[in-house]
Amino acid sequence: MAFNSSLSGMRAANADLNVTSHNIANVNTTGFKESRAEFAEVFSSTGYGLLRNGIGAGVRLTNVAQQFSQGDINQTGRYLDMAVDKEGFFTVSNNGTNVYTRAGNFQRDPNGYVTTPEGYRLQVFPPRADGIGFDTGNLTDLRLLTTDSPPSPTTRVELGVTLPGNAAQPTIAPFSPTDSASYNETTSVTVYDSLGVAHQQTVYYVKTPNPNEWQMHTYVDGTSMGAPTTVQFDNNGTLTAPVNGLVTLSPFTPSTGAGVLNMTLDISGTTQYGEQFAKRIQNQDGYATGKLNEFSVSETGVVYARYSNGEDQALGQVALANFSNPQGLVSQGNNTWTHSYASGEPRIGAPGTSDFGQVASGALEASTVDLTEQLVNMIVAQRNFQANSQALSTQDQITQAVINIR
Repeated sequence: MAFNSSLSGMRAANADLNVTSHNIANVNTTGFKESRAEFAEVFSSTGYGLLRNGIGAGVRLTNVAQQFSQGDINQTGRYLDMAVDKEGFFTVSNNGTNVYTRAGNFQRDPNGYVTTPEGYRLQVFPPRADGIGFDTGNLTDLRLLTTDSPPSPTTRVELGVTLPGNAAQPTIAPFSPTDSASYNETTSVTVYDSLGVAHQQTVYYVKTPNPNEWQMHTYVDGTSMGAPTTVQFDNNGTLTAPVNGLVTLSPFTPSTGAGVLNMTLDISGTTQYGEQFAKRIQNQDGYATGKLNEFSVSETGVVYARYSNGEDQALGQVALANFSNPQGLVSQGNNTWTHSYASGEPRIGAPGTSDFGQVASGALEASTVDLTEQLVNMIVAQRNFQANSQALSTQDQITQAVINIR
């Protein structure tokens, strides 16, 4: 019995050393979770149950439990480096089979897919067809394409100016865009057609003889956009006409072959005060073709392609997985796990929702191995092995002495 107990103790100490060595070997492995050897005593029993004065029969290894604690998050500045801050695992696909990892050192393969170093593709929620939010019921491979951003024609222009309240009527009439003496003020806005070609929209302001009243003439590339609009203010300089400050411009047909531009001019922010002319508001909703500048990832895991025209295109939202019992996950190597009956089925969700953590972009989660602690564990396991070896040697001496009795 004593021989078996000592041998089991040596085996347990050796297993503990193996686990400790594995931890030390992965002290610099991204997203690595340290393991802990767990043991239980072995006790002999009769057919009637445990003996009251029975002596144990040694020890056995019951589990090698990985400790899913949070590792330090270290900044790298690389946009494809990601870390999960708090709960959750990245979901990656290995030839159609989903596995889970905390290691966010992703890269882009020759086809533009975002993968782990082993080639497992990162899974994301795809954007909805209507462009609002993401389809959290489906997963797809994240692919980073380098295509241009398509143009979008201008449909609405917001232009707010301050007109001088002491302005006099122009000395030249009628109005002509080529004669600066026939108008008081002018400003312009760049608009875009459906091909992304820029056009110049110019607005001219002409003071009328009536108090607090102006005529506004709108042109695009020198072409009139309809009859002039009467602009009126109250005694406080607040716009009263046109109603709601909206002006529907005449359709404009570009010479580029693009579609007809149908635009609305919003001048609701226009005022009249006793000061010099000033442009206060200028916005329009069209844009030209954009060249890809960079990719970025938000805290909520949304992956954006950012373009030179100021547009951002959402390519997908990183899908995180969580489990009722993470220690029940089965290690597959390469810092990946699969779910099991013990872990429960994966719950897939978006970062920052429910109990899912957020995504730290340009950062990696360090190994959770505490090197000092592991070195102490190694010393303890070594002492345990030596102690059990000594017990085995002592039992051998006792046995030899018994054999030698005459």
